[in-house]
Amino acid sequence: MSTSTFRTAIAQARDLLRWRSPLRTELWAARLLADLEPEQVEPLLRELADDGGAEARLTLAALAAVAPPAQDDDVAEPGGPLAAGASVFGRAAEGALDALPGWAGRMGRVACEGAWYGRADPYGEQILAALSFRYENGKEPHVLVVGIDQPHGGLAVDAVVEEVKFLDDLGLAAAEPGVVAGRVLDAFELGDRLLGAEVADTLPGVRALAVARARSVPGLVRGAGDDTAERFAELEGLPELPGAREAFGKLREFVGDHPLWWSPDRVSRFLTSWLPREAILSDAAIAAMPEVVRAWTRFNGDQPAVSRRIDEDAPRLAALMADESLAGLGKRLAQAELAQDRPDQGPQGG
Repeated sequence: MSTSTFRTAIAQARDLLRWRSPLRTELWAARLLADLEPEQVEPLLRELADDGGAEARLTLAALAAVAPPAQDDDVAEPGGPLAAGASVFGRAAEGALDALPGWAGRMGRVACEGAWYGRADPYGEQILAALSFRYENGKEPHVLVVGIDQPHGGLAVDAVVEEVKFLDDLGLAAAEPGVVAGRVLDAFELGDRLLGAEVADTLPGVRALAVARARSVPGLVRGAGDDTAERFAELEGLPELPGAREAFGKLREFVGDHPLWWSPDRVSRFLTSWLPREAILSDAAIAAMPEVVRAWTRFNGDQPAVSRRIDEDAPRLAALMADESLAGLGKRLAQAELAQDRPDQGPQGG
């Protein structure tokens, strides 16, 4: 007897055969895949294979188009070991396209036409990574936009597939497609490793298609660093103050892989907590730090609330750096080593 999932899939596939839209069908397959429990996969595939009708074949082909390959940390190359057929869905779908309309064969066959990257909000607490695609026949252009959370390490928290005009109001900067696609895959991979991560309710239904699209981009770059700090040094320039370069080195260490995230709370944590706990700085660098942070803020969106927090916290920096009780263990050990190397001098920064 047919299962409810099978009957629903057949009914929906019947409508999709009339729509003749590869994109609509792939989006449907991604949602279907997200709703499947692991124990439901094999029974559903068997029912679809046994049925053999056009609706069943379309369902198999669509699932194979969006399902991840057998080795999720590899990239499927045309004709390679992870091409269609390597996953359980791919094996089940072998031959499914033979008796389907030609448009069904275009599922998954897209070209990336551009990429964009930038803040989703004024403080960069969420970053948007966008990739635009078009099918091989030039039709159904669409854009994938993935929201990447910064405070929790850079995991994917939301994703949408929309018309390309959706980009018009986002204000994102053009970027290298391979780098953006790699960041999308990194963000989904991180989310898979974090149990209980809070994500949008809509994300699971788009995830499979988002990953498939990112994997299709040529020249993938995984683990790519962000060049915001380099562009700051080149375009904005450090204040011409003694110790500015040393101060910027610590700021760069603090922002790490998330330089676009620069909020009032984050700048306050840097000036009043992280620096006193972690950093050993010369007196010149401590004196230069407020101006270095202001220059970084101007370059990173120049948000008034961030500037106000700097004005509030910066005057306390010298006293906080001199307070040895605020130093963390790592800083204390480093200070002890410095004292041994320079027996006639006290540790830097108090």
